Amino acid sequence: MITPNEFRAGSLIKYRDGIYEVMSYQRSRTAQRRARVQARIRNVDTGALLDESFESELKLEEAEMERRKSQYMYADDIGYHFMDLASYDQFALPAEMVGDKKYYLTDGCEVDIVYIDGTARTFQPPMFVVLEVAETEPNFKGDTATGGGKPATLSTGLVVTVPFFVKVGDRVKVDSRNNSYVERA
Repeated sequence: MITPNEFRAGSLIKYRDGIYEVMSYQRSRTAQRRARVQARIRNVDTGALLDESFESELKLEEAEMERRKSQYMYADDIGYHFMDLASYDQFALPAEMVGDKKYYLTDGCEVDIVYIDGTARTFQPPMFVVLEVAETEPNFKGDTATGGGKPATLSTGLVVTVPFFVKVGDRVKVDSRNNSYVERA
């Protein structure tokens, strides 16, 4: 059993006759009321996103799962193809199951495939991914005074906010848990 206070990004729970992955969560407490956890969860079978509010003391059943290291190979009309690194079996996950995690997949990267009841259902990308900046605006003199950033489109199509000194062709490290720039690689 797991309570919403123990949620982490990537946690799998049984909820409403399905298995859901916790995408993001936020704890809140209002005056003289019980604490609540606002969570964005995704159905691992359909890919449907839900924004749910849970009481912090609620007991939820954690999904039985197994994680196996696999390597991403390529994508086509069928889906995203992976190879199990222990058995060398190749399999594909449909695009609905992969969702926005596709932005962290680069040729040959290793991911943790999550198996539920012996079937591959979803995957966890590496915590940090190094990607190349494909498109961003040029710098202007005086931009550094505000300490802000500018949007940059990376080689996989992911858009993140980067510091003003980053230019096209630079390689940047991105945190896959919250889509944030970490450093230049």
